Amino acid sequence: MSAGHEQAVRDAFYQDPYPRYALARRAEGLTWLPEADAWLVAREADVREVLRRDADFSSANALLPDVPLSEAALGVLPRGFGPRPTVVSTDGTAHQRLRAPLNRGLSSARIAALLPYARERARELVDAFAADGSAELVEAYARKLPGLVIGHLIGLEPEDALAAVHGGYRAEELFFRPLTPQGQAAAARDVVALQHLLDGYVRDRRARPRDDLCSDLVAALAPGEGELTLEQRHELVANLQNLLIAGFLTTSALISTALLHLLGDREQWRLLCSEPELTTSAVEECARFDPPIQAFRRTTTRSVTLGGTRLPAGAAVLVAYASANRDERRYGTADRFDIRRPADRRHLGFGHGAHNCPGSRLARAQLHLTLELFSQTLPGLRLDPDRPPPPMRPTLIHRSPRTLHATW
Repeated sequence: MSAGHEQAVRDAFYQDPYPRYALARRAEGLTWLPEADAWLVAREADVREVLRRDADFSSANALLPDVPLSEAALGVLPRGFGPRPTVVSTDGTAHQRLRAPLNRGLSSARIAALLPYARERARELVDAFAADGSAELVEAYARKLPGLVIGHLIGLEPEDALAAVHGGYRAEELFFRPLTPQGQAAAARDVVALQHLLDGYVRDRRARPRDDLCSDLVAALAPGEGELTLEQRHELVANLQNLLIAGFLTTSALISTALLHLLGDREQWRLLCSEPELTTSAVEECARFDPPIQAFRRTTTRSVTLGGTRLPAGAAVLVAYASANRDERRYGTADRFDIRRPADRRHLGFGHGAHNCPGSRLARAQLHLTLELFSQTLPGLRLDPDRPPPPMRPTLIHRSPRTLHATW
């Protein structure tokens, strides 16, 4: 099979993985998934078991790139900061060390203090297009709000937050989308620029700490005083980049996909507009029904049996949170999008166990205020009837529509 054909097969699965999930949930044992070169873990009980047993299922390879890097890209990346373990790719005490400052920095109190800023930015973004009668909501809103919010939390200036958003999307393209060698090199230059931007903030916060998450990370991961070592800078840049990208890519995708499903079902949108008390349930249903993080990889650390399948040490598994969220054993009418479903935070849209999403409160809060704002100020919002249904971006880590043209 050619590389181009392999990519096409993978993209087809990524654009709509739900039929394969359904087959895997009904199959005996686990299902081998050639597109991911891994065993697909599809049933909710099995997914929860993997996420509980982090000592047996390592996160070291949680985010393997989908595409190989060209020599052109490999010639550019050393000008930046090399990869280091992050909260996503570590286990045990190493994971706890990297996770602790995020838990503190993304606490309920910190998020509550951030919400007025988030509401102001959301209102400004909507005001910029509300009088036009139409907009492409991904670019005009969903890609902008989370970047400004997570940038403010970290301590970035607004113009730097927007530049960081650009660099983050370029990182996703570089590692997860097929590009020409020249395209990879251009994306790599943008990633290197992002890393140097973050390094400047890291070194500044070492010298002049502030009340922001960047300062918190510097204090936690490089305690003490004096100039940071090069290795400390590498680790801080890697983890700050991971926090930043995770903070806006997943939330942007969550907002875009939520609007897609709500606007695609007029009954659901009218319900939300007429019964604003359903907003909390709508947030949970959007995160359950079609989450941005569809799956992460895990690797067995020893021989284990999972879902009736014996796996040797070193076996790759793809842990499909999105499939677990549609497990018929757990949810009635699991494939039905219904914001009247009672709000239940026990779904796996934000993970489970040691690696559950530390930013889930912030993501939920941004979706909640977005649904309130759009339903109250643009109740006539609908998908543009003159355009075809928007295609989904072919990815399992930030699933969302490519565009979302709407009118009102």
